[in-house]
Amino acid sequence: MSTDEFAGQRITVAGLGVSGISAARALAGLGATVTVVDGGDGEKQRATAEELAQAGIEVRLGDGETLPEGTDLVVTSPGWKPTSPLFAAAAEAGVDVIGDVEVAWRLRASRSGKPAAPWLAITGTNGKTTTTQMLASILAAEGLRTAAVGNIGTPIIDVVLEGEYDVLAVELSSYQLHWAPSLRAHSAAVLNLAPDHLDWHGSMEAYAADKGRIYEGNTVACVYNVADKATEDLVREADVEEGCRAIGFTLGTPGPGQVGVVDDILVDRAFVENRQKQAQELAQISDVNPPAPHNIANALAAAALARAFGVRPASVREGLRNFHPDAHRIQHVADVDGVAYVDDSKATNTHATEASLAAYEHIVWIAGGLAKGATFDELVQKSAERLRGAVLIGRDRALIREALARHAPDVPVVDLDRTDTGAMSEAVREAQRLARPGDTVLLAPACASMDMYLNYNKRGDAFAEAVRGLAAQDQ
Repeated sequence: MSTDEFAGQRITVAGLGVSGISAARALAGLGATVTVVDGGDGEKQRATAEELAQAGIEVRLGDGETLPEGTDLVVTSPGWKPTSPLFAAAAEAGVDVIGDVEVAWRLRASRSGKPAAPWLAITGTNGKTTTTQMLASILAAEGLRTAAVGNIGTPIIDVVLEGEYDVLAVELSSYQLHWAPSLRAHSAAVLNLAPDHLDWHGSMEAYAADKGRIYEGNTVACVYNVADKATEDLVREADVEEGCRAIGFTLGTPGPGQVGVVDDILVDRAFVENRQKQAQELAQISDVNPPAPHNIANALAAAALARAFGVRPASVREGLRNFHPDAHRIQHVADVDGVAYVDDSKATNTHATEASLAAYEHIVWIAGGLAKGATFDELVQKSAERLRGAVLIGRDRALIREALARHAPDVPVVDLDRTDTGAMSEAVREAQRLARPGDTVLLAPACASMDMYLNYNKRGDAFAEAVRGLAAQDQ
């Protein structure tokens, strides 16, 4: 599609966040008449509105429900629920609603006529950001001009308008996929599926269906998780281009058409000449940082997408070696008195926390926060034998305490009846008391952070600061 399709249109942008601002500026630059609506009316919103006004963009604050008269198209920020009154008004007026990812996809056809960079797309309940960054590192090791974009923090519209890329590694949330009906990736992966954001989607079935949109129209490969049948089911249901292949990744020995692990080696039996009899070494487990099981799975998914794009095995290894995960993702903070302290504050749901707990043998677990409707019985059942003790913080800690009482009654539990930010220092001291040499004190909360902290980053920072305090005392 041409960028000219937006010129002259009256476009309403819903939301004054990062993606909304990016969309508004880009669309105005393409000749659209843009109005931004947002329910907030604080100091920050007003300052942003003044900046956008200088670019000829109208901003209406304090009302995110009324559709501006004459709107031809609504472009929504990812977090806005489909049930929003603004979208109901758009439907009644016969006005389409799309997201920033859909806008970026339509803008791929540059006005200069150069070939558009293909998208290698990634979604899943957990592991999206890490896998996308791994993929970008592998592509860069191959010498390709690339960027990690989408839900990862860089507005995808900005990157697409920049151009000059060979291929993009694109992280997509279920929200973004919901509003991107024409997206057609070169290859895509769904890493895993577990209940999340059900208040937004309305049901697990709707959530899975939006995740599955990432496979629609794939041309080369649909990458799925062999250990998570729901991801394979999404591949079976997808309408793909003729010749597109289903490629599984597994922590076990791969079958033909899969990537997996053999004797601590990541191997490819999907993109070799004789898949029945041959396997190509891609990397060693030691090349993956950190080499936790769920992170090895991330590496295999990234490798599969890269191989689908024709990347050489040597570049897979180099890219994985060059990759360093973001902070607060199973990040080793320090060793104190023979105990390792690990920050996985990004584990904000039970699925992510289960993977984190599975990476260590003996654990003192720091958990709690906002449960977001989650239950913890299955998590505790699966992890009980690994737990040396548990320290619970946050508003909904009682839910975890009760699951521990039911399924791990012999595990000592410290329940910190405080939700101020200083609770983390006390939690770390209590964890130190419970731990033995060789153990891991693991912050993997299984909950959101907003009851005590601005975000999971601040929670992880508080943990790291408390651990460094212990280390200083130990010297």
